[in-house]
Amino acid sequence: MRNRIPTRSIAVVCGMALLTSVAACGDNTASTTGAAPSTVAIDESVASLTGEYTGAGASSQQTAVEAWIEGFRSIAPKATVAYNPSGSGAGVSTFLTGSTAWAGSDKALSADEVEQSKGVCASGTAFDVPVYVSPIAVAFNLDGISTAGKHINMDAATIAGIFNGSITKWNDEKIREQNAGLELPDLAITVVHRSDKSGTTQNFVSYLKDAAPDSWTYELSENWPNEVGQGAKGTSGVISTLKQANGTIGYADFSQVGSLGTVAVKVGDSYSPISAEAGSKVIADSKVNTTVDGDNRIVVDINHNTSANGAYPIVLVSYDIVCPAYKDANTAKFAKAWLTYVTGDEGQQVAQTAAGVAPLPADLASKVKASIDQIKVD
Repeated sequence: MRNRIPTRSIAVVCGMALLTSVAACGDNTASTTGAAPSTVAIDESVASLTGEYTGAGASSQQTAVEAWIEGFRSIAPKATVAYNPSGSGAGVSTFLTGSTAWAGSDKALSADEVEQSKGVCASGTAFDVPVYVSPIAVAFNLDGISTAGKHINMDAATIAGIFNGSITKWNDEKIREQNAGLELPDLAITVVHRSDKSGTTQNFVSYLKDAAPDSWTYELSENWPNEVGQGAKGTSGVISTLKQANGTIGYADFSQVGSLGTVAVKVGDSYSPISAEAGSKVIADSKVNTTVDGDNRIVVDINHNTSANGAYPIVLVSYDIVCPAYKDANTAKFAKAWLTYVTGDEGQQVAQTAAGVAPLPADLASKVKASIDQIKVD
């Protein structure tokens, strides 16, 4: 893989990123995240790293990636880094053509994608490691409720019923009986879902399939499986569409929900409001899948049926995808340095501050470090 992607390609990437929001491109103009200068010990070989390195993938990662780019710049000031928030599926596809140094994805690689990566990596197959944990909000826009900062309580079957089209009014009995004392309007529910191939979609419907199997009978996929509601491209597209009309509901990464209302999800006998801390409790109650194809992979099996007190069960584990060996030595050096920074203490704190995500639990972080150490930089 080339370490220097033509400037023209960077311009195209940045142009696409502008469709959703301004990404860090070109001279890596400082973002508005306010990330502090890096305190990471600077390796001389990394400090002297030059070239242009592009990633693409999950739009939900964009806020964190912009903050990481700013922080990474103080470790490798001569390197230029850009990210195209094209969506998990598109980002992985781009990576598998050899056009990017890494991919960001809200889902783990499939067996077919691992096999395809043999044509991109200098040796071995691509692997994925978690870079943060983030809850997926079931977000809504409902006058007098979301505008008052109130949650609406829902169990898994009710959420599934809304998104499968069987619950169509906000004052449906299934919603009212879980929200005593809340004035719910006789108003049609407008569902908003992702129109593009999305890891956020797959994580959301995976929760519905595990927690409400009688109500959600669709096959697991990165693509939205039915004709209910309207589609919007990318996380920012979903949020924008939700804000445009009263009565909308959709799903999106919590870091970008802003002032929209959010659903408190039933866990056990109580309802858990969304928060980064509540999301991390689910990961602490989950296991690493040791049966996946490929070496060095750290893939988390999320326990959507957790009964842990205070846990919020609709979460995504966001992954970065790299090769264990690259055809270009500088790209290998960049990939190892990038992931080391992103998953280290400083990178995790930067993401938490900028995007409100939960850092990796210590035991998971140690497994991630062992995988990153396998990247060959000679």
